[in-house]
Amino acid sequence: MVQEHQVYYLNKEEPNKSCLLALRDIILNQDKDITETQKWGMPCFCYKKKVFCYLWTDKKTEHPYMLMVEGKYLDHPELKKGDRTRMKIFTVDPNNDLPIQTIESILQKALDVYRTRVIKIQTR
Repeated sequence: MVQEHQVYYLNKEEPNKSCLLALRDIILNQDKDITETQKWGMPCFCYKKKVFCYLWTDKKTEHPYMLMVEGKYLDHPELKKGDRTRMKIFTVDPNNDLPIQTIESILQKALDVYRTRVIKIQTR
């Protein structure tokens, strides 16, 4: 049975479908406490129930990107702020190999924002 958040990926055309599914796997493999859901029609990833990352595609280029919720705390040359005050994005070209080390580095920095309690997460 296909879950609601999986429909997003299945409705995409190649090469975006494969690219987004690969990004999904990379994100989910970063930590055992990462879960996936859907918010506002976008795949949403939470760390210990706190949203930290979304996947989406750019309206103009149609390239997939990761939107880092607490981007203002992340200092990485590949992250773009644009006109956002809080979030930053990392865009990937679905026609090229994914820069896995860069993606994992960004994700680990984002998770560290939560792990070091810069952003409060609920504990039991």
